[in-house]
Amino acid sequence: MSPTVLITGANGQLGTVLTRALRERYGNEKVISTDVRPAPAGEPGRFELLDAMDEENLRQLVRREGVTQIYHLGAILSARGELDPMRTWKVNMDALLNVLEVARTEGVDKVFYPSTIAVFGHNADLSCTPNHSVLNPTTVYGISKAAGENWAQYYFERYGLDVRSLRYPGIIGYQSAPGGGTTDYAVEVFHSAVAGEPYTCFLAAETTLPMIYMDDAIRATIELMEAPKEAVKIRTSYNLAGCSFAPAEVAAAIRRIRPDFTMEYAPDFRQDIAAGWPDRIDDAPARADWGWKPAYDLDRICTTMLEHLQQRAASDAGVAQ
Repeated sequence: MSPTVLITGANGQLGTVLTRALRERYGNEKVISTDVRPAPAGEPGRFELLDAMDEENLRQLVRREGVTQIYHLGAILSARGELDPMRTWKVNMDALLNVLEVARTEGVDKVFYPSTIAVFGHNADLSCTPNHSVLNPTTVYGISKAAGENWAQYYFERYGLDVRSLRYPGIIGYQSAPGGGTTDYAVEVFHSAVAGEPYTCFLAAETTLPMIYMDDAIRATIELMEAPKEAVKIRTSYNLAGCSFAPAEVAAAIRRIRPDFTMEYAPDFRQDIAAGWPDRIDDAPARADWGWKPAYDLDRICTTMLEHLQQRAASDAGVAQ
């Protein structure tokens, strides 16, 4: 029997694509997307306005629809979070605790909680960060996600709630706009390349960070949630790796396809955030426990991003005529 799925933060970069993937897998009627903002015009499937900080409305929706799985994606991300740390902490923590409590008391089978490489800090081995590493994050976003990982493990061990989590690296996709993260340059740069414009990067040229293509991130999420319970051996969060690269490497890869592309560098406050994050992460436990393996390297990401964004640009130009 297909699960009845509720997604919070469904209008975000990850949520937009994950919602579509889950609807393709389980059917439109079995997947309820929610967000604090209205759904994009023309988006098929069931949608409801919901603020996950409103525990009672969340509870009523879960109870009314017989929800069996919750994907809790709603959060304020790294760069945007630093603009208002106290609000970021409150939104990220209160919403998660509401989801966990509602799931526990309403008999929800599984909860997915996205974590991030932002949980790591300078005391971790940033050259290739292991899954079980020191967590001393440098942003309120990372602090909230590290705390959330511990809450996820607590609810599993104390109450038996089946909470599963991935530490996402930077996610690269063409389907929606970036959501205010420190790795967003790796999406923005492709839009500039397709527009025939130079790109000014807010990170330094050699700032290597872990990244993952959207299709890999979605596949990993669903594979983890569908893995047998006994295969999920880490109840804080699994490291998830795709490939690691620096802005200069992206620029070079794009120039192999579009030789006229240029990139300049003007590091801002996000450079300090990135400096405390890993260059690479070790996802050996995910590979061993439930068979994770990425499919996209940098060259394939570049080719795919440029193709899709060029198709969208051509389509938009046709509609405008």
